[in-house]
Amino acid sequence: EVQLVESGGGLVQPGGSLRLSCAASGFTFSSSAMSWVRQAPGKGLEWVSTIYTDISNTYYADSVKGRFTISTDNAKNTLSLQMNSLKSEDTAVYYCAKDCRWVVGGTRCDYWGQGTQVTVSS
Repeated sequence: EVQLVESGGGLVQPGGSLRLSCAASGFTFSSSAMSWVRQAPGKGLEWVSTIYTDISNTYYADSVKGRFTISTDNAKNTLSLQMNSLKSEDTAVYYCAKDCRWVVGGTRCDYWGQGTQVTVSS
């Protein structure tokens, strides 16, 4: 069974950094499309970043480009999101997800983690 378990969320001041991790199991992680998706309070799901783990192609939403970095440790089946220069608008629950696609009105993914809260506040 596919399992995705996020960790690393917490409270950070604007301009600070956090690193999120996602422990993956139950599938071939080294040949997967993995994403981070977030949901801010009162808002819908927002795609953040995707990595294709076999070729390491990465993609970022404009809102986080240049500040966030997605990466994998394929030997450990771990997905990471390094978040720098955090802003208050980055406050959200961050989800690790597998096999996402983008449709009218939002993001659909086949598998989701439980989410980890990131709060950016002074």
